[in-house]
Amino acid sequence: MRVWPRNRHLLCSAAVVLLAGCAAGSTPPPPAATTAPAAAPAGLVPVTVAVPDGLDHRPFDTARQALVPPGWTVSVWARVPKARLAAWAPDGRLLVSLPSTGQVVSVGPGRVTPLLSGLTQPHGLSFTGSTLLVAESDRITTYDYRDGSATGPRPIAAGLPDARSPELRGAYSHALKSVTAGSDGAVYFSIGSTGNISAQDRTADPPRATVMRVPPGGGPATVFATGVRNGTGLATAPDGSIWTAVNNRDNIADPATGVVHPDYVAENPPEAIARLTPGRELGWPFCHPTGGPADAPFIRDVQTNADGGALDCASLPPVEQTIGAHSAPLGMSFTEGVLPAPYDSGALLGVHGSWNRQPPRAPEVSFLPWRNGILGPAETLLGGFQSADGSRWGRPVSAVVGPDGGVYVTDDLADAVYRLAPPGLR
Repeated sequence: MRVWPRNRHLLCSAAVVLLAGCAAGSTPPPPAATTAPAAAPAGLVPVTVAVPDGLDHRPFDTARQALVPPGWTVSVWARVPKARLAAWAPDGRLLVSLPSTGQVVSVGPGRVTPLLSGLTQPHGLSFTGSTLLVAESDRITTYDYRDGSATGPRPIAAGLPDARSPELRGAYSHALKSVTAGSDGAVYFSIGSTGNISAQDRTADPPRATVMRVPPGGGPATVFATGVRNGTGLATAPDGSIWTAVNNRDNIADPATGVVHPDYVAENPPEAIARLTPGRELGWPFCHPTGGPADAPFIRDVQTNADGGALDCASLPPVEQTIGAHSAPLGMSFTEGVLPAPYDSGALLGVHGSWNRQPPRAPEVSFLPWRNGILGPAETLLGGFQSADGSRWGRPVSAVVGPDGGVYVTDDLADAVYRLAPPGLR
């Protein structure tokens, strides 16, 4: 195991799971080791990422600093090329989706095994009891999961739009879908918009830019929420409510001038984190949230809804919580009663970071406290992936709490799964 000299006390568990190999050319070259780190968010401290022997290829061929709460540690737990969303199976294996290769892999103590192969861009994963839900780009499928095997595939929603849909001619910006099992026995899944302001998505069949619901016991999927541009963060809260974290639109015009200019675009619109109820409308592309972070009201999009005739934005309930514009929230999960205070109850959010903002919005794992059915403002739980010059060595996608009390984070830039351990956990 490689332990960088400045932090030799950061040791990885003897039960480290190794996934050999990294897709050639799948990760850009890391920034130079001398690149200055970005300033640490309040309350976080830098630690060196512990890297086991054999996992120290790029970007871990040089020491990497992460930002964590005092007393926490972080290590590379596995190398998984293009790791996306994750879920813990009932038998304690970590499942990770690989849409780029059409696989779902199973990671367990001492072994990494392909669980499912030959799928079409599998992304979202969720469990209800021993039933595994997998969201492919064109369908939602359930499997019987037992002893590290997934068998008996049963599509519960098929014919979903993706880049192969004839009418889209290969143009689909948000084909990856997410799924969550509701406490009511229903299944909820996202259908992203085809583009930035493709209003025709709202009248498509099935409508895109939505969250859909499959009733308990099966049946046709129906629209649960609309105007959800790309609700890839989709999760069931401890009280059974359904929440989404939304990637909102780009290049929006300043309503005061009607002009698209960088200063306004850099801060607008914020990314919505919303509680979904039947018929909830999140406005896209006619309305967008403003202000925040909490209880952010909707205002008209002057490019698509100049006179307010397309949608009455003032009638929409405010968004419960928001994070910075272009943060790109991806995987979302809830945790309760496992992590130490103040992280004992809340939502974990993989923030991928901006792709077109200057300065870039930094990637991180955010934590939003959960109290009495309300999510509080986001704070950084794991950061340090971006240097002061905007270069990055990692981009978190999702974070899920494991049965051992650690937080497991997928990263599709560094091709890694990290283990983030609170004080006292080794």
